[in-house]
Amino acid sequence: MAVNSCHYFLHSQFATLSPPSVASTRRLSSPSRNRITCTATPASSSSSMEEGRRKLMEFPYVSAPVRDLMVELISTAENRLESQLLPCTLPLDVQYYENPTGNSQASLQIRRGLDSSPIDFILGCWIHSKLPTGGDLNITTLLGYMNSFTDAPNCLIEIIQPSPTSVIIILDLPPRKDPVLYPDYLHTFYESTQLDTYRLKIEKIPEAKPFISASLHVRSLLSPTKIMFSVETEAGDSARMEEIVRSHLIPVFKDVLGIWLNQCACGVREVGETEKAYLKKRDGLIRTKSIEMDLESSFPTLFGPEVASRVISEIRKVLKG
Repeated sequence: MAVNSCHYFLHSQFATLSPPSVASTRRLSSPSRNRITCTATPASSSSSMEEGRRKLMEFPYVSAPVRDLMVELISTAENRLESQLLPCTLPLDVQYYENPTGNSQASLQIRRGLDSSPIDFILGCWIHSKLPTGGDLNITTLLGYMNSFTDAPNCLIEIIQPSPTSVIIILDLPPRKDPVLYPDYLHTFYESTQLDTYRLKIEKIPEAKPFISASLHVRSLLSPTKIMFSVETEAGDSARMEEIVRSHLIPVFKDVLGIWLNQCACGVREVGETEKAYLKKRDGLIRTKSIEMDLESSFPTLFGPEVASRVISEIRKVLKG
């Protein structure tokens, strides 16, 4: 899990400023034979779900290009996977919450997958906090987590924007099996999809520099094709940052999400019972560690103990199934 109400990097460099498998599987075969039906269906008319989703899609504290990108990514994922997802059932005071002074705010939506779906849940959220050292912490996230019906990678999309001229981007399909032990897994999800070409595209942006998480645990979870960069333009040159987001980041983010939707969320993988047990145990350990590292260590400071306890309790229910 991860920054904001479930992000990978709340303990990353900007967050620290804030007192903030193992049995054989078959490779994917032709889409006509090995594909889950992923179609859009009418969305729930629940007023609470509509209000919570509306709040999420505002992304009120990031730049317009980042907001447009996140809205498009979440809409694309929901439209493609609608037939596999349940409505968000989080309490309203967890779908949106803030600290007593109002200088830390967050919006959260989590939609569980149907029992027949390989998707465990889809999570979208944003967090905004005024830093005591000055400046803002703004984080936007889209996560897609798979369950033990499949060994396909998860999806991690995160943008941290501390100012109009600076962003940190994290884009990855974190593996759920060891690519060294399972070279076919590496080929299927990372080599044949040419994921590394997208990292190279970002690397060519003059203002982009590699970003390295301070957490060894986080770094151990990510793939060899992970995209983690900080991008910073000259002071006051927000126009150049907007150009970078629109011309370079948006196409890359959209393509990588498309690969995850096609190859992972809507692909079919045959997983044996032994491997299902392994995946369930591995996923559970990672999620427990995420609660400890990202939420219990940071949320009480950001939102106060009462709000933090309420939100973490609801997130824990989702992560533990």
